[in-house]
Amino acid sequence: MPKIFECVPNISEGRRSDVITSLGQIVSSTPGVALVDTQSDASHNRSVFTFVGTGDGVVEAALRLAGAAVEHIDLRTHRGEHPRMGAVDVIPFIPLGDSTMEDAVLLARRCAQGMWERFRVPSYFYEHAATRPERRDLAAVRRGQFEGLLTAVAEPQRRPDVGEPQLHPSAGCVAVGARDFLVAYNVDLRSSDLKLAERIALLVRQRSGGLAGIKALGFELSPTEVQVSMNVVDLKAAPLYRVTELIRAEAASAGVDVARCELVGLAPLAAIAEAAAYYLHLDGISSAQVTW
Repeated sequence: MPKIFECVPNISEGRRSDVITSLGQIVSSTPGVALVDTQSDASHNRSVFTFVGTGDGVVEAALRLAGAAVEHIDLRTHRGEHPRMGAVDVIPFIPLGDSTMEDAVLLARRCAQGMWERFRVPSYFYEHAATRPERRDLAAVRRGQFEGLLTAVAEPQRRPDVGEPQLHPSAGCVAVGARDFLVAYNVDLRSSDLKLAERIALLVRQRSGGLAGIKALGFELSPTEVQVSMNVVDLKAAPLYRVTELIRAEAASAGVDVARCELVGLAPLAAIAEAAAYYLHLDGISSAQVTW
């Protein structure tokens, strides 16, 4: 039985519905792949495609998606809240079932080579696919974004892992990685105070002494709302309800309410059941008790 993987490309386009729809259709039409979720955000100007399939299938779907993104997205005119360095900003491969992280790393290598051979877009490897310790962290790889990397890419320590030390003129470069499953989770606040969102992000993220398994940034969504945007990489260490309540408490201390919370992509049913149990004041709830 073939091994199965998840792939979650992040594309620097969240506003043009026709482009986003066509990208999804490209994934759906790839043999051996099922598109399971698409989410777009106009403020971030970013879309996240989640699909699963065989190793060959997910690599081919990622490359077809990338080809269309390179054709339609020009980072020289792109504006959005989310950091980005490529039209296809990041392509992670996640092992499922009997697949291993080593298998996922091999897929990342194949994908990066395909990005260069087909589209002349250079790649950086991150997380488990990283070729050096300082590149495991995606934020470190993306430092400077597209504009900063235009010149920094020629520096020895910033050279791509695959491709020449220069960006594609309009599509930039891409981070290709292999990683564990994570939950992308955002908390929106009814406030125009970006500094508040940034301060709360600093409080909750692991790198600055916050919760284990949390990566976080603060963004402005609109003149009336800001966002604490997170990747939750260890749900056991940082359950969703704990993260939410910490942010709620910190915002309340500044007189600010939570507007809404948002899942981007997929989340394990057990994590949602755990949060439901907390808010329903249940001693516990099994995912087997949840039906559709």
